[in-house]
Amino acid sequence: MSDLGKVISIVNQKGGTGKTTTTTNLGVALGKLGRKVLLIDMDAQGNMTFHFGLQNEYVKSMSHVLLEGEKLKNIAVTKEEVDIAPADVSLADAELSMVTAEGREFILKQAIKKARSKYDFILVDCAPALSILSINALTASDHILVPLQMEVLSMQGLSQILETVFQIKENLNEDLTILGILPVMFDTRRTITMEILNHIKENFGIRVLENNIGIDVKLVEAPSFGKSIFEYAPLSAGAMAYMRVAREFLSILPK
Repeated sequence: MSDLGKVISIVNQKGGTGKTTTTTNLGVALGKLGRKVLLIDMDAQGNMTFHFGLQNEYVKSMSHVLLEGEKLKNIAVTKEEVDIAPADVSLADAELSMVTAEGREFILKQAIKKARSKYDFILVDCAPALSILSINALTASDHILVPLQMEVLSMQGLSQILETVFQIKENLNEDLTILGILPVMFDTRRTITMEILNHIKENFGIRVLENNIGIDVKLVEAPSFGKSIFEYAPLSAGAMAYMRVAREFLSILPK
């Protein structure tokens, strides 16, 4: 591991695709594997903040980092062996202000630069829409990970993601790479699941992780209790799946 932590954005421009579930549980899994992890909530809905039950447990949030230059370490809350930079609806106001800011695409990158030496991994939970917030996340990242359902509409969304990554590489961050696709809500009982998985492998030229996240009601329930799957149901299929994904994640990262 280099002295500077890797920054990975969890990205999908379609809502409801398991981005927050993946950021939360992959982050905690990496923490359990002994890595120092910071999770950044870059969605004004604050879903990851809610997932950890932190909605009433912080004073400052990502909007203070982006608008006032607050340091990430000063807003981070520690829970389940990881640090979380929380977000709430004020991030929507921050987004409006950022549109006219000088160097607006690089605000998060500057904030992360000061934190990279303190962490092995910084995972960013991105908003579903392509906005100045997600552009900031991609500009600040080394890699992206794409949680993807094996559905027909997902392939259209994947094409949009690839186009966005191409534009970011071309104009703002030439080092950005796609680490891989993580199949989520994976149901082997459906023929279409395997058909779409094979189509993506054959036609998109992107790594698809060997491990996937199946359908597990415990993953759906965990946020209601303000816990990751490892705290809520450590012996569940979902917990074991995310631990396998974390180990594969470590094995495929460029050294």
